[in-house]
Amino acid sequence: MKFKLIASVSLLSLAFLSACGQNDQAAAPMVEKTPQVNENNIRAHLEFLADDALLGRDTGSEGYQIAANYVKSYFKQLGLTPMGELEGFEQQVTFRKSYLEANSAEFSITNASGTVDLAFKDAFIMSGDSIVTNSTITAETVFVGYGIISEDFGYDDYKGIDVEGKIVVVLTGRPDDLPSEEGAHIGSGGEKIKHAAKNGAVGFITIHTPKRDAVRTFAKSASYADSPRLSWLDKKGMPFGKYPEIKGGAYLSAEHAHALFEGAERKLEDVLADDTNNVAIKGFALKSTVKMANKSRHEEITSPNVIAAIEGSDPTLKDEYVVFSAHLDHIGVSSHGDEEDKINNGALDNASGVSILLETARLLSTMPEKPKRSILFVVVTGEEKGLLGSSYFATNPTVPVMQMVANVNLDMPLILYPFADIIAFGSTHSSLGPIVASAAKKINLSLSDDPMPQQALFTRSDHYSFVKAGVPSVFLMTGFQSKDPNVNGEEVFGDFFKNHYHQHSDETTLPIRYDAAASFAEVNMMIGLEIANGEKRPTWNQGDFFGKTFAQ
Repeated sequence: MKFKLIASVSLLSLAFLSACGQNDQAAAPMVEKTPQVNENNIRAHLEFLADDALLGRDTGSEGYQIAANYVKSYFKQLGLTPMGELEGFEQQVTFRKSYLEANSAEFSITNASGTVDLAFKDAFIMSGDSIVTNSTITAETVFVGYGIISEDFGYDDYKGIDVEGKIVVVLTGRPDDLPSEEGAHIGSGGEKIKHAAKNGAVGFITIHTPKRDAVRTFAKSASYADSPRLSWLDKKGMPFGKYPEIKGGAYLSAEHAHALFEGAERKLEDVLADDTNNVAIKGFALKSTVKMANKSRHEEITSPNVIAAIEGSDPTLKDEYVVFSAHLDHIGVSSHGDEEDKINNGALDNASGVSILLETARLLSTMPEKPKRSILFVVVTGEEKGLLGSSYFATNPTVPVMQMVANVNLDMPLILYPFADIIAFGSTHSSLGPIVASAAKKINLSLSDDPMPQQALFTRSDHYSFVKAGVPSVFLMTGFQSKDPNVNGEEVFGDFFKNHYHQHSDETTLPIRYDAAASFAEVNMMIGLEIANGEKRPTWNQGDFFGKTFAQ
């Protein structure tokens, strides 16, 4: 579609007329014990949030702020309590935006045969440094396998290897025998760099393997190498989760990384073959030196989380909170490609989740009898940049983290068919599993097992920030089962991810089923009520890895 210049104020007014239930005014008054879902509310929210005028709701953009203002205004209309900063609804997050200066990225390998200079994007990629603007490092290298440490699963790739003052070299990925969700955490880049820093390394190199190339090619990753990177800043002005000890880092294609292993006890091709065949890999010293350098430019931007609450009715339990979360941001306007439409509207990712959260807030706020525990709604920024807004909130919560009993996260519910089941990623890790199943059953929906365990989605959305704060959490999505025998939910999922995910076609022209959205809002409300009115707060399952690692 072509870009439409729609005045924000007019658009906001039109959306509110529908979302506030104007269509219901002609109906005869009636008394209801439980408020009914209004799918037109969800439609109004979604059509506003996914409109071209918001330019894809990129973190820190004017379009994102318009979306945040819309959410705040709706919370105000519902009479919700502001739970942000300074007695308002917003929690401002300050980000450092790091740009890699053009033509500044350098990478060379020196071994017994001489020095090899690698070409940026063809052989290696690196990002702007979030800590310094001018970075140069030259150091010896050492290979440490996947670079993981896990006492629970008996892995320590640093055992017996001296990396003090050296640049560590790791393979992307993790051992195949690790469970998918636990392995996704253990093998994440953040965990790997943390271990490198703690063991005294000064640089970090990851090698792109053939196994990884089957999932995402090096060329695809390289096409985004110039994109700025965001980090949220702590109270000292330091980027969170970054390690000053690590003076440089790069990501190498396998075909250009062989020089690192020249003269070492094993060749890279043998190591890569072990990775492909799932053979255990051990680290060893390398006989090469690497020089890395780049220049960076920094900007500071702000973007708010929006936070509100419904106070619980129980004098004691009202100090505990059931948290609903959804990310409001999307990826903005494309800077590459030759399509006429460059706006990534994010209708299903995640205007749909926010719209359903807003309808859930309306349902719970208009109940004749409020839930026993309080309900906290956290609409976050920066999810697409690495779960940043939720990470900021979980690290700087506006209510004590010990008082958050559970998190239910809504991210990209594919409301494209009449689903008959739901998926709750993370439901096997805590007592939330039976709670979700019970709530779904009350409205004739079933809870299905994770149909895509290899994707490890439990670690890939905002609920994971709450998990790392010790809060039992689930990530809700529509299941693959369909009430319509002529519709295959799994095929609909596959088509969306192939043809619309993070593309400009994720917009309101998709065949969105607002009756399915209403069902999702209903089950969301039921889950919230089940947790809020439960006798006990949810608990991690006995011996669960995430419970042991992060429990409060």
